[in-house]
Amino acid sequence: MVKLIQQSILLFLIPLVFHSCDSNSQRGSDITGKDSIKKEEIVSDTINSINKDIKKYNLTDKSVRVLWRETIYTEEYKTDINTIVLDENYLSTISEPEKAVLGLASTFIGNECEWDGKADENRSNLKCKVLWALNLGYQCSPSHLDFLRKWFRGDKEIMESLEACPTMPDGATIQDTFDEINMDVKGSQIIISFKASGFNLREARGWDWTEKHTYKLEGDQLLLVDKEITPKVQKTIEVGEG
Repeated sequence: MVKLIQQSILLFLIPLVFHSCDSNSQRGSDITGKDSIKKEEIVSDTINSINKDIKKYNLTDKSVRVLWRETIYTEEYKTDINTIVLDENYLSTISEPEKAVLGLASTFIGNECEWDGKADENRSNLKCKVLWALNLGYQCSPSHLDFLRKWFRGDKEIMESLEACPTMPDGATIQDTFDEINMDVKGSQIIISFKASGFNLREARGWDWTEKHTYKLEGDQLLLVDKEITPKVQKTIEVGEG
């Protein structure tokens, strides 16, 4: 009799167990489906946000050589001079984010900077070729630094570096200068790559190196996502080489 009762109980419980498992499986499937939909919505919202930023600031995919050097004969000095040449067409239509990236790089490497007349006591009238072409005013001026601070306000290291904005004119004993600058825009990314060189006339030595910085446009600011810098290659120079 006891065995018969036990068998009856088992027959009653087995369907309940399977029903419970089926219900749990269904709930798990529903949760997984909802999570998948949420992830797709997040990705879609992110893409839409990026596209809005790109459209707002008129970013278009491109690859441009912005700066290079040419040896040009000048009547003023009656000799050939190696000088910086800029892509004026590109600079005349440059977007604000690209302008910020180029302006930041040009803040810390020489680009034919000369005093506009006699140097002020506070060194506030240094005219640099790239910054002037970008309509950012004199090196380290409020118009120059305020523009960069607006775009890079989320990067503590960059903000701190701007506090030590250099005012180094062409012809200084020790200085760095650009040899070439290239700009690439891919979606919301702005990549600046450049070749630069420097010299110490007092010690008759020079150096060359390259850098590549990648920035990402997020809303109304730029974030540095990658930086590559090659070791400086040292060389001996003759005074007067330039």
